[in-house]
Amino acid sequence: MQPRSVASWFHVISVSMEQWTAQHSAFVVEAYFKNGDSAVTTQRLFSRHFNTPRHGRVPCRNTIKEWVQNFRENTSALKRKSRGRIPTVRTPGNVDKLRMAIVKGPRRSVRRHSAAIGLSDRSVLIILHEDSNFHLYKIEIVQELNDHDMANRRISSEQILEMLNDDGVINTLLMTDAHFDSSGYVNKQNYRYWTSENPQELHQRPLHSERLTVWCGIASFGVLGPYFFEANEGAAVTVTSERYVAMLRNFCEPELRRRGIHLSSIWFQQDGATAHTARASMSVLREMFPQHLISRGGDVPWPARSPDLSACDYFLWGISKAEFSSLSLEP
Repeated sequence: MQPRSVASWFHVISVSMEQWTAQHSAFVVEAYFKNGDSAVTTQRLFSRHFNTPRHGRVPCRNTIKEWVQNFRENTSALKRKSRGRIPTVRTPGNVDKLRMAIVKGPRRSVRRHSAAIGLSDRSVLIILHEDSNFHLYKIEIVQELNDHDMANRRISSEQILEMLNDDGVINTLLMTDAHFDSSGYVNKQNYRYWTSENPQELHQRPLHSERLTVWCGIASFGVLGPYFFEANEGAAVTVTSERYVAMLRNFCEPELRRRGIHLSSIWFQQDGATAHTARASMSVLREMFPQHLISRGGDVPWPARSPDLSACDYFLWGISKAEFSSLSLEP
């Protein structure tokens, strides 16, 4: 018998493999599992089911095992065809294009860059991190301090800590005030900056800009407020010394008395906002809290530009934002 060439032998194998159909492989896998993983029993059942002649062709043991293995791995008896390697989008051209786009618009989001260049968000992120070594920076709002502010803050903090050594003071300390700025607002959640190094960028806004104030006090005996400054029709207004005095007389003082707290025993803390330290406001505060006023120009000086020293700044914003969203600004 003349031996076949390699090319013709491969051709024979290819043709013979194409004789098996999906119906054949499905029957074999089902019969194999139902009969104790026996290849011999599966061959007999295959021959009987498909009326194979006595010396007819049935799947060999290796073919049966291959179909079963494919089914276990791919939930299909037939072997999946390879689609080949997916072309990468991290080409030098795309990397340079994205790098130039980031340099021109470092504040643009990944989504906007991907839409402009025609790449997926994931591809843009991979190129930024792995190919361009760019990092994402997020703005943090901090209080600007002058040269002498740190020393003043330290002196004030040490003085208050010394006061708190007296057990009675800690139980009567009322820390107050929080506010919203109506200008110079920075949305930290939407502010991003892509660059290879920290830009150390500053976002400046006026210290005494127009404000919409929500007053609140916190002490060991509980929380006072929040109190929203509103016009008669319910519109939010900026605070003035007249409105601040009205809040002290009509809300703060009655609320403290309702709780059975003596005003003369309270240490009242406020920041140095203009409405708080106006003559009319300070006069009422000294009357309500004699010799117990922590404020700029008070019995215990409160350092300028120190909102982060007040306990209100650590919890009030989330609560007041929900209320503030329902208010409309007064024209």
